[in-house]
Amino acid sequence: MSFSNEKRIAALRAQMVATGTDLVVLGPSTHMVYMSGVDPHGDERAVMLLISQKHAGFLMPALNADSARNKTDLPFATWADAEGPLAAFNTLIKACELPANPVIAIDETMRADFALLVLDNVPHKARKFTNDTVGHLRAHKDEQEYDLLKASALLNDAAMQAGYDALKVGVTELEVATIIRDHFRANGAQPIFVSVCFGENGAYPHHHTGATKLQNGDAVMIDIGARLNGYPSDMTRSGFFGEPTEKFTQVFNIVNEAVAKALAAAKPGVKACEVDRAARDHITQAGFGEYFLHRTGHGLGLDVHEPPYITGTSDVVLEEGMVFSIEPGIYLAKEFGVRQEEIVIMRSSGAEVLSDMPRGIVVKKA
Repeated sequence: MSFSNEKRIAALRAQMVATGTDLVVLGPSTHMVYMSGVDPHGDERAVMLLISQKHAGFLMPALNADSARNKTDLPFATWADAEGPLAAFNTLIKACELPANPVIAIDETMRADFALLVLDNVPHKARKFTNDTVGHLRAHKDEQEYDLLKASALLNDAAMQAGYDALKVGVTELEVATIIRDHFRANGAQPIFVSVCFGENGAYPHHHTGATKLQNGDAVMIDIGARLNGYPSDMTRSGFFGEPTEKFTQVFNIVNEAVAKALAAAKPGVKACEVDRAARDHITQAGFGEYFLHRTGHGLGLDVHEPPYITGTSDVVLEEGMVFSIEPGIYLAKEFGVRQEEIVIMRSSGAEVLSDMPRGIVVKKA
């Protein structure tokens, strides 16, 4: 992924002014990747990116400086194992020209010992996490990020189809999963997760793909994702091997209608909980509310799961550029499960689905 450090740092500094934040400190994380393109080796050696209004630079172990330098032109304050990070950290803090008792935003994914290095050595008025600074920026995808997410979604479509095409009597979940992973890798992507569920295994939302063999009359649920050019995909499709039963068709239609209800509800200015409610109320009114076991969706960007979360309690107001899943499901123990998942980007007119794969029942004849 290529991007302008300057553009994102400028946007972050504007957001820091808006939120009264004096210093943002990021550890090895997708926050650091987003702001700088640097994805350093993460171990016990302190590595951080510090951004203030006056300075942006890295605390960088000398051991890793040369490899990291290939990714960024931002300055480094380096330290060696023999001396420890404190002197280099103090040099970096001085360059940041902070006000007295600053407000510090700490990367919520940072190691505790890294965070304490900051908090123990910088007198501060307040500390917080990055949800209203870096997190706020990341929640609003630009067109370059959209293009990367769209390409990843289209590859996911093809991998999903390859999985369903591989269905035959006696094939195992693991064998189908291997075909899907091979498709991702052959097209330049790194698989992140592949969940293949035959029959009653689909009643477990996070089933661990195993040696179960496919039989005629089995429901099939496949949930897959891979990282292409830095950005992930995530999609679930439900189908049937053989002639779909009346009950499966009934449940499938309810879930598909719940997806449509949530898509229709998702508009700029709407709260995330209202989207969750649109899907959940439909399933509840159809008599299956107790079998919808999870939230309606999660954000997707550099991370597969990131804000915004589409839950029944979230007051987050959806805005243009936000990307998230809509994935209601019904899970019937000892029978089958149905989940249909789309990734959408919020446009001014509503939710745009990234996948081109239809949401109809994926039927493979035995």
